[in-house]
Order: sequence, then structure tokens, then C-alpha cells
Amino acid sequence: MMPVELRELHVFLVLAEELHFGRTAARLTLTPSRVSQVTRTLERRMGGRLFERTSRTVALTPLGEHLLAELRPVYERLEAVLAGTAARAAAVGPLRIGVTMTSEGPALSRLVRAFQDRHPGCEVSLHEVDVWDPYRALRRHEVDVLVNWLAVEEDDLRAGPPISHHQRVLAVARDHALAGRASIALEDLGDQIVAHPPEPFPAALADAIFPPRTPSGRPIRRVPVSRSISEIIAQVALGRIVHPTGTGMTAFARDDIALIPIIDLQPLSLGLIWLRAREDTTIQALTELARTQQPLLIPWPGHEQGARGSSRGTDG
Repeated sequence: MMPVELRELHVFLVLAEELHFGRTAARLTLTPSRVSQVTRTLERRMGGRLFERTSRTVALTPLGEHLLAELRPVYERLEAVLAGTAARAAAVGPLRIGVTMTSEGPALSRLVRAFQDRHPGCEVSLHEVDVWDPYRALRRHEVDVLVNWLAVEEDDLRAGPPISHHQRVLAVARDHALAGRASIALEDLGDQIVAHPPEPFPAALADAIFPPRTPSGRPIRRVPVSRSISEIIAQVALGRIVHPTGTGMTAFARDDIALIPIIDLQPLSLGLIWLRAREDTTIQALTELARTQQPLLIPWPGHEQGARGSSRGTDG
């Protein structure tokens, strides 16, 4: 058998998961034609077809299923060995933290200050990432760790620990029918219109922030918005939509917007997210420090002001 290159196996594993050349190419930052070329090369080395392709579908052949079952645990072990070796060789070095316009705040500032006090020689920089595509910067190695909401269902990412918990509120126009309410329940959103985040916003994150249904099963109508948080805020202020969000979102602290507590939604947890395959001593040092700090609890409007400690939330 001809020698197989590690990158060919990586492409095979991602394509076996996505079963779509375009999505595979996007994840690997390659072109679809390059993914196809690497796949054909691997098939020649294996001596048979690994995928059945049509104009509409991609599926594993029996040979591909066999290779996937045998290869995945070996490849994951190899990744762990390589990551562990690199971690042992590396000292705590420069740290690039990705944030979105909704995830930067006092909890992150507290963590960064504590980290720099403990590691004064480590240069920490903050980088704003796309709020609608928050994991892309991680996968492109543009940041080392991401601070974002801990609703993560991505095999290549690890989530936790939390650094803050944010009570759930509904942003509405000041003259909206709900604006005078002391609190609401999720069931009330069945009569409202909320924003629908644009692709490629992660599905698990969308359902956590923008619930698709009420507890009784009624669908919550979601309308598309452009790639702009500012548009959501403007539409809320005009009374055209309502927006379920979390406490501490300064963008919604406006005189023409009211924030109504949602009493039966779990708080949104903000925390650290990183690539499993790129965990190193610097990320380990940051996450270990975060675990020693009590997560901040950002209270509902009108409740006790200031951040309080909370034991809610665990490492994911």
C-alpha cells in the first residue's frame, strides 16, 4: 500500500462527518475541488471508493464505514499525543482571546486582570470576532480561546468553565404591550415575533438564545435579520420585534427599550471555548484560573445591583 499522509486522513474524517464537500471545505479552509482531489488520492491509496457521490448526496461506502470506525479512535489518540507533547514543550505564551460585541464585559475583564497578575510575562490581546459566526476565528487559528455563550454542540470544540451567568430578559419597545409587566413566561413569546439569526450562526446557540417553541409547543415566529445586532436593536425599539437576551447587554440599555425578566428560562452562561486539538499550557492555565473564580451572576433589572458570585454551571 502507498504511504498515506496525515492531512488526507483529516480530510476523510471531516468529510465523513459533514457528507458535504462545501461544508468540509469551509471547515478546513480549502476549496471543494481540493477536498475532492485529496479524497480521490486517498481512495487510490486504499484501493477502493470510500464515498458514493451523486449530484445531490455524499455517502460512505462499506469500505469507507470500515475505515471510519477503525481510524477515528486512532486519529483522536494521535491528536491527543501530539497536543500533549506540544503542551509539555510550550511555556505560557501569548494569548489571543476572541470576543463578540455581546460577550465582552466585566467577567472577562476580571479574568484577564487575574491572569496577567499570575502570568505577568504573558501578552494577552482581545480580538472581536463575528457575532454570527463565532467559531470561525478559532478554527482558522486567529484566536486561541473564545469567550462566548456555553451552548456548544461542536465535536472539535470544548466548552467551559463559565465565567458569568446572565438572567434571561425580553427586550421590548417602551410602548409595547408587555413593557409594563413585572415579568413574563416563555409561553408569552408564542404571541410575539423575534429575530432569526443569519447563517452560519450555530444551531444549538440559536435555540438557546432564540427559543423556537414555547413550553406548550407553540412555535415562536422568527423573522430573518441582516448581519447586524444594531438592526435587531432598532427593530425592537420600533416595536416590530421582541428580543430574548441576557442581563448585562449594554447595547439594549436605552431609554426606548424595556427589559422584562423571563422567569422560566435558565440563565445564559458565558464562558471559555477552545479547539480540543489546540489545547496548550496557556489555555490550560487560563481555564484552571477561571475554575478557581466564582462565576459572576448578572441580576435582573431592578434587583440587587452589581455582580454576585454563583456556583451555577459546570465545565462542559
